[in-house]
Amino acid sequence: MTGILMDVKRMAVHDGPGLRTTLFLKGCPLSCLWCHNPEGQRPKPEIGLFPEKCIGCGKCREVCPNGTAGRAACIVCGACASVCTAGARKLYGREITLDEALRIALEDRIFYGSTGGVTLSGGEPLMQADFAAALLRELCARGVHTAVDTCGHAPWSAFEKTLPYCGLYLFDVKHMDSEKHRAATGRGNGLILENLARLSAAGARIQVRIPLIPGINDDEENILRTGEFLKKIGPEKIKLLPYHDMAHVKYRAIGMEDTLPARPEDMMERLHRSLDLLKGMNLPAYSDQ
Repeated sequence: MTGILMDVKRMAVHDGPGLRTTLFLKGCPLSCLWCHNPEGQRPKPEIGLFPEKCIGCGKCREVCPNGTAGRAACIVCGACASVCTAGARKLYGREITLDEALRIALEDRIFYGSTGGVTLSGGEPLMQADFAAALLRELCARGVHTAVDTCGHAPWSAFEKTLPYCGLYLFDVKHMDSEKHRAATGRGNGLILENLARLSAAGARIQVRIPLIPGINDDEENILRTGEFLKKIGPEKIKLLPYHDMAHVKYRAIGMEDTLPARPEDMMERLHRSLDLLKGMNLPAYSDQ
C-alpha cells in the first residue's frame, strides 16, 4: 500500500497535544481562497520553482530528462529538486509505502512522551483514507497517540475507516452559510457539518478549529451561528486561528493563481472580538495569539 506524502513537520506543537510529528498527505477537495498550503491541493506530485534562490549552477538542466528543467516540459520526476542545493526547486509530493511512513512517524517517538504523538494533515488526509487508516492502525498498535487534521469534506466511509484508530480529530469549521462557504472554498458545507455531527454522535474526541478570515467569516452573525451549532456538538476545545498571508511565494512557485486576501492591520482585534463572542456563549474557545 502506498500514499502520496507532501511534507513532514517534526516537533510540531500546534497540531494536537504535546510534541508531534505531522505527516502532510497531498490532495484536498477544497480550494479555500486563503489556503496557506496551496501545494497540498492537487492530488499528484508537482515541482515548486523558486527562481529568486537560483544560483545558476545548471545542475537541474543536466539531470532533467528533457534537458530544459522548465515547467512546460516537466514530467515531475523530481530529479532537478534532488540536485538543487540552493532550494530553488522543491518536489511537493512523492509516493511512499506504509512501512516508510511508519518509520518516519516513529523516528521521534522518544520525544512524544505521554501527551504527544503523530498527526495526519494535508491537504486533506481523508482523500487517502485507506492509507491513512492503515498508518493510524499501525501507530495505535505501537501505543502512539494519533490525530487527524481534517477539513471534514469526505465521504462518511472515510471517517469510519479512521475512527477506530484516531485519538483526536482536529476539525475545521469555516462558515455556517453553505453558499458563502462554497464561494470561499469551492464546496458547500452540508457534508462537512453532517460529518461533524456524526463524529460527535459516534463519541469521537473532537477539537474544532476556526480559521478566522477577514471579510469572509469573521462577522458577528456567522460567529454566533457557529457557536450555536457547536453547542450541539460539544467539542473539547474550539481554537481560533488568525489569518496570515505568508504563502504568496508558494502560489507563484507552483504556478497557481494567488487568491490570498490581504491581512488587515486589525486582525488581532477581529480575533479577540470573535473569541469574546464564543466565550460569552460558554464555549471552550481559545487562541494561541
